[in-house]
Amino acid sequence: MILLLAISAAAGVYQLLALVTCLAFRRGQGPDARGQTSGVSILKPLYGVDGALREAIRSHTVLEGQYEFLCGVREGDPAAQVVADFPSVRLISCTTVTPNRKVGSLIDLARAARNSILVVNDADIRVEADYLAHVTAPLSDPTVGLVTCMFRPEGDTTAARFEALGVATDLVPSMIVARALGVKDFASGATMAFRRSDLERIGGFEAIGGYLADDYQLGHRIHSLGLKCVLSDTIVATHLGGDWGDVWRHQVRWARTVRVSKFWGYVGLPLAFASVWAVALIAAGYWEWALALLAVRMAMAIAAGWLVLRSPDVLRMLLLVPLRDLFTAAAWLAGLFGRTVLWRGQRLPIDREGRIQNRE
Repeated sequence: MILLLAISAAAGVYQLLALVTCLAFRRGQGPDARGQTSGVSILKPLYGVDGALREAIRSHTVLEGQYEFLCGVREGDPAAQVVADFPSVRLISCTTVTPNRKVGSLIDLARAARNSILVVNDADIRVEADYLAHVTAPLSDPTVGLVTCMFRPEGDTTAARFEALGVATDLVPSMIVARALGVKDFASGATMAFRRSDLERIGGFEAIGGYLADDYQLGHRIHSLGLKCVLSDTIVATHLGGDWGDVWRHQVRWARTVRVSKFWGYVGLPLAFASVWAVALIAAGYWEWALALLAVRMAMAIAAGWLVLRSPDVLRMLLLVPLRDLFTAAAWLAGLFGRTVLWRGQRLPIDREGRIQNRE
């Protein structure tokens, strides 16, 4: 019982820390940014078409500043037809093959890009007009090597909205906590802005072409140059879709990706599973402790999901947060075992270092 109380107390402390750091982040958000809005190349590797792709591309064509926007596709990809509707976009035919095919496309995009500042984001990312100013502003500090940002997930099915609830109230606040605790090597595919010269110093995208977690590897290697990876104050939107089976596979893939990238951090994740420990407290008869833990968990979910991300689904689905936490814990347990992930319809074997092995 003492161990249960100690773990539950640690979970409560984490939730309080996340609550405080989310509130502090919210106060620090502002509309003004003085980043570089010229001499920037935006690189977006594409794969297939979903309902969010057209709006994601359109949002990148109306940004403030002077920049070039490159989209990379492979032969036969229907995404090329969507890009063709936007004359200002440079469509790059990608042919480089790497175990991580997204990185192969990034290699070709980087070769085609003309500018010294590169901004990479995933295909479904949608941005606001002042995006470039915000994500390039920290690069004016020579000690900063990479800028990433948080993302507001938007689901178009009930299952996807349930998945998005966990992203908004668990994953995103963990990014804010990591920043507050001084973690300097994290990066998210939602946005990665960096100097071309620093990319070349780590060996280019070629150096990470064999890894599943290309965003983590890029941040980690740029940090190894003695540079910081920092969190921008802007928030982008990302699209989630699929049925319940797709959601489960997404979650297990993400869990295994984290496990092979940062194993000891993965092992420590259960300390953040407040709802799991609240259930354990109830089973042990500690109702008051359980209710207190759930109260701080729900307060943190509101702070992260609504005050920071402004996600209306967080308020609509707030009572499902404990159930979503239990789902996250189940995915964590499944991610603790196994050496394959399902990604874009393919089963990829991965080794202990997070490298993709020969495809099955």
